[in-house]
Amino acid sequence: MLGWQDNRPLTEVLAAKDAAKITKALGYETCGELLAHYPRDYIRHNKDVGLGDAAEGEIVTVTGTITGFNRHGTGKTTIINVQLDDSIIATFFNANYVMRMLHRGQRVMMSGKLKFFRNQPQLQQPDFVEIDAFGRPDGELDDYRQPTPESGKKHRPKATGSLRNLSQFGRLNKLLLEPEWIPVYPATSKVTSWYIMGAIHYVLSQTPSIEEPLDYQMIISLDKAVREIHEPGEAGPYRAIQRLKYNEALSIGLVMALRQRDAEARTAISMPATLGGFREELLKHLPFALTQGQRRVINEIEDDLARPLPMMRLLQGEVGSGKTMVATCAMLQAVDAGTQAALLAPTEVLASQHAASIGTAVPEGVKVVLLTGSMRTAEKRQALLDIVSGNADIIIGTHAIIQEVVEFFNLGLVVVDEQHRFGVEQRDSLRTKAREELSPHVLVMTATPIPRTIAMTVFGDLAVSTLTELPGGRKPIQSAVVAEWRPTWVLRALERIREEVAHGHQAYIVCPRIEGKGGVLELAEQLENGPFKGLRVAILHGKMPNKDEIMTSFARGEIDILVSTTVIEVGVDVPNATVMLIREAEHFGVSQLHQLRGRVGRGGNASICLLHTTAADNTTSFRRISQIAETSSGFELAELDLRQRQEGDILGTSQSGKHRTLRLLNLADDQDIVERTHTDARAMVLRNPELAEKLTRNLSESEQEFLEKN
Repeated sequence: MLGWQDNRPLTEVLAAKDAAKITKALGYETCGELLAHYPRDYIRHNKDVGLGDAAEGEIVTVTGTITGFNRHGTGKTTIINVQLDDSIIATFFNANYVMRMLHRGQRVMMSGKLKFFRNQPQLQQPDFVEIDAFGRPDGELDDYRQPTPESGKKHRPKATGSLRNLSQFGRLNKLLLEPEWIPVYPATSKVTSWYIMGAIHYVLSQTPSIEEPLDYQMIISLDKAVREIHEPGEAGPYRAIQRLKYNEALSIGLVMALRQRDAEARTAISMPATLGGFREELLKHLPFALTQGQRRVINEIEDDLARPLPMMRLLQGEVGSGKTMVATCAMLQAVDAGTQAALLAPTEVLASQHAASIGTAVPEGVKVVLLTGSMRTAEKRQALLDIVSGNADIIIGTHAIIQEVVEFFNLGLVVVDEQHRFGVEQRDSLRTKAREELSPHVLVMTATPIPRTIAMTVFGDLAVSTLTELPGGRKPIQSAVVAEWRPTWVLRALERIREEVAHGHQAYIVCPRIEGKGGVLELAEQLENGPFKGLRVAILHGKMPNKDEIMTSFARGEIDILVSTTVIEVGVDVPNATVMLIREAEHFGVSQLHQLRGRVGRGGNASICLLHTTAADNTTSFRRISQIAETSSGFELAELDLRQRQEGDILGTSQSGKHRTLRLLNLADDQDIVERTHTDARAMVLRNPELAEKLTRNLSESEQEFLEKN
């Protein structure tokens, strides 16, 4: 946690068996880890706990006095009904122990699932605890780990299940009756919410006051926030949650602010635009008009490159929005200044396409060199010689250009294409390729639109430029859902593909797997021998050694229908491809589907994307697919993707949403907090850099790695 760490082993505070139980179930070994296990919800009540407005099926906690019993059998089942205050019935099945533990006039607390039978509220098989004989006076929490000397055992109230487990950590009236807000924790089958609540309560009671880490006043101190999120006062947990969200956002903001400070401390070659240079010549002879967005971004980059500070800019835009032309202008501005420019692409096919298209577009006198891992030795040797001698002006390649053997003559600009395919390490590695004591300008590009809050966190050290318009002549891609449970729709989708091929166009069919039912291999065989008999059908997947050859052949028009996995997500432009069928679309992410859809419609022809799904009607998956089909804006889909996928490991290198650095902060909903901490972090780095660095040192090891890569 930013500004505070509690590395006390759980075994130092909790009983050995409890510490082991929590470690086995949740993986936590320290008190800090346990205290960062925040409630997922709260039960709100007054001292007189009741049903309130609880709905059937909810887990409720009630208190009352036992007023009667009813016991009867149905075959092998014995049913015991316990009446509470003449208003609630607790029902137990084959639980003879109830008759031994409970009696009339006894006051109890019960927790269980609420059911209604003839409008009569019932709790089914609830856990219960006697609340008038807790057996431990106030102030004896310290005795939790020790048995009482008289008997060698701790006295426990009459209790069952999870409430019995809770009672070992403290007096239940203090834990459950007096507070108005009861935390509900993410739990497992091995450790219940009540058990976690008790353990956290005890650890908190043994936790010294937390010193405020920030040098400015907050609405609530960090100490109070840590305590109140678990044990809220009458006002509830809102203040605590907001403060801890702020801390999470600030931890990211500080990392980015420090990265930006370090970048600003570096020196780059000033590369102002040159009158009569290569860039100007390119812009004068373009066979098409630039969009307004392209002109704006070209000007933004022009201003950045003219400064002696390294440009750090993110260019995001829809597939086909003209990012490559903007990047080409930037690279020519670098060449005009007497430096080299390097473009890093994620695949050899894409690198080759960039080399061909950019090599054709740039004016005569600009040498474009391609460097990939699969090049022949002689070609590679010549490319390396051209790069180190300065003969190469623009170098385009894959990871091969990151390797130590590659030396640049005078690297002035680095362009990273399809940023989402590269990690932080790869983005930063080219910085070391510039001349000593200089840093190259950096432009990173992505066709996956990024929500504002994500941009401010993951790319918070970068200025952001956005292209939203499509170049003239590009037609929007039509999308439609093809449900498996409507066979006529599936047949029509296949007919539609055949019609496009008959008109001289090409098609993609994307599958979620290579082998098995619905995989590339099976489906291609079925289609080739069935609906697409007589057509040129080919397969493509990641395990094939000749992937590039197949893709090149498709681009040349030698294949009618390409049945592929998602390896085509980032690939060559095939303007003649006008239809795509994505099989079992529910298995793909939102941004991935949008990226795949952008593979068609690259030419001036009307194009369609068919989203096949096996999801049942009106299910969450079906509604998600329908939303994607109805939305052509990548930026709207990016927000949808953020809400569904969550943020992933923001400060680490993992791009998956499964591992979350953020426990409370939700980038989809907490934009105001992100924006505030974005500003506050920059101010702290300027005002108190020592504190900013100290606070980031308290981040986890994986989070520190992110910072240290600079």
